[in-house]
Amino acid sequence: MTDKIITHIEGLEKAKSYCAYQERCHKEVSDKLYSWKLNTDEINYIIDRLLQENYLNEERFAITFAGGKFRIKKWGRKKIIQKLKEKGISDYCIKKGLEEIIEEEYISNMHNLIEKKYTSLKDKNRFTKKKKTAAYIYNKGYESDLIWSHLNDCY
Repeated sequence: MTDKIITHIEGLEKAKSYCAYQERCHKEVSDKLYSWKLNTDEINYIIDRLLQENYLNEERFAITFAGGKFRIKKWGRKKIIQKLKEKGISDYCIKKGLEEIIEEEYISNMHNLIEKKYTSLKDKNRFTKKKKTAAYIYNKGYESDLIWSHLNDCY
């Protein structure tokens, strides 16, 4: 069975729906358009139209992505930056996205994650618990100096 070939007009309408459902970055939209078997000229045309009609906005995407991953998944700045870079987002847009994170909330989230993880560990050895907790929080994308500062102050 062969894939149905779509025109650039149909591709544009499908791309509008794809972008209207949730914020997307250029790379996600481009990958989706390639998966629909559109050629490079058609893809460039569609992306230009999406930009003109404000369906696609990388700054808005970065702000939404950073805020959502921080609030919902409790990710730290390092992980958010890494994921945005993987999506091809510019440093300017990444900076704008990170401005959504309020420092007091950031520290509070990290403290809550540390407390929850530290108390959940069954290990009796305090140093092992601290090491495992630090590794877990570091993998969430928080900075090691902040993690160890809190761990050393509280545990």
